[in-house]
Amino acid sequence: MNILNNKFRYLLFPLALFYWGLVFWRNTFYGVGFFVTRRLPCKVISVGNLTVGGTGKTPFVIYLANKLQSLGKKVCIISRGYGRESHGTVIISDGNKILTNWKDAGDEPYLMASILKNVPIIVDENRFRGGLLAIQKFNPDIILLDDGFQHRALERDLDIVLLNSLDPSPAYKLLPYGKLREPLDVLKRTDLIIWTKSNLQPPPTLLKRKILNMKIINLRGVLGSSSKLISHDDNKIMELNDFKNKRVFAFCGIGDPNSFIKLMKKSGLNLVSFKSFDDHHNYSNEELNTLFEAANQSGSKAMITTYKDFVKIPLNTISFPIYALPIDFHLPKNDEEELIKIFKLNRVL
Repeated sequence: MNILNNKFRYLLFPLALFYWGLVFWRNTFYGVGFFVTRRLPCKVISVGNLTVGGTGKTPFVIYLANKLQSLGKKVCIISRGYGRESHGTVIISDGNKILTNWKDAGDEPYLMASILKNVPIIVDENRFRGGLLAIQKFNPDIILLDDGFQHRALERDLDIVLLNSLDPSPAYKLLPYGKLREPLDVLKRTDLIIWTKSNLQPPPTLLKRKILNMKIINLRGVLGSSSKLISHDDNKIMELNDFKNKRVFAFCGIGDPNSFIKLMKKSGLNLVSFKSFDDHHNYSNEELNTLFEAANQSGSKAMITTYKDFVKIPLNTISFPIYALPIDFHLPKNDEEELIKIFKLNRVL
């Protein structure tokens, strides 16, 4: 099987070379000023990643918005709204209420709007245009640019890149050989790297050493599960301990399903079966019925999924108890203090 895989990857070499050329010339044109970069009249913090697949970006953006609010800052989030059915500029939340559905918002912006309070959220593929609307409508002190590392048309005051500690070293090769959107050396243009899910597995030693040699500040992000579950039918909060000795069936459509499995097992859930879908998956009624039947046949007492999937399941389709396991992000105390120092150093506070 490995030989076949290597042959297949060899056949993809021309595609990889073409992709590398596109990335190289795009970054070169931004570097020499041929491509225009515009600045918004407020502070901008970009949160992005270097790889495809889940890095815990959404939990981190939620964490960052709450942290900045606790420091007295008015925050607004601008996202592209990947996978949404709408186009142009859409206000997802005014900070008090959600103004649209998840299909027009995109699942991740809708998830953030469901959790965050007093944080307006706007989606727009043109982040500068979305930012101008945010300033006009909500007058934020700081705009968080969700998934912004590759969006170089908008200047930022602080660039944060998330790397998934669960990704092995071979993943850090350019697409399609690995998971990199850009070559690893572009990290030199970032201000801060956060290794997410570091509590589930330490990052690859050689890769971390290589990044440390770039003299970029590294922090350790912790991804954890809540001690509670949320019921889909009435948003009832259930204690996780109530499920400790019960068989559960789990499913998700996220970029890194392995981390979700690890968190469920770490939470003590008795996982008897698991079904994974592509990231941002839109569940059909037929797929949901198949999942309900599989859960029933497995002898499970409940179905567990992520909050991101949870918000996309219509209430009228449910024929089996479904609960969401909320995921949170935090930094160890010393790293959080370092983050605040970086905020001050880059004058976003």
